[in-house]
Amino acid sequence: HVQLVESGGGSVQAGGSLRLSCKLTGNTFNNYWMAWFRQAPGKEREGVAAINSGGTTRYGHFVKGRFTISRVPAKRTLYLQMDDLTPDDSAMYYCAAGRPFGLVQFPKEGGFDYWGRGTQVTVS
Repeated sequence: HVQLVESGGGSVQAGGSLRLSCKLTGNTFNNYWMAWFRQAPGKEREGVAAINSGGTTRYGHFVKGRFTISRVPAKRTLYLQMDDLTPDDSAMYYCAAGRPFGLVQFPKEGGFDYWGRGTQVTVS
């Protein structure tokens, strides 16, 4: 049973930084994508960043070089370093994972079968 648990959210002033973490527990598998999505009130959930087991990364168009996704396989942990935050980045941030060797449709949600409960990021 795969579980994803996010941490690291909080409140920060515009221009500040946060680092989100996502710990994966449960079944052990390789060759899968992991990603961060976010959802603000009244808006659809959107893809922030994704990374596969080989280190290939993808970013949402709005990131513009401000965020960096990374993973440490030995720790089964995914990270999202967010710099130069703006109020528009305020949202609930979710960690997601795809199935082994599965295809994903990032920045859409397709193919991401496992989801965490989210961590709130507020930028003022």
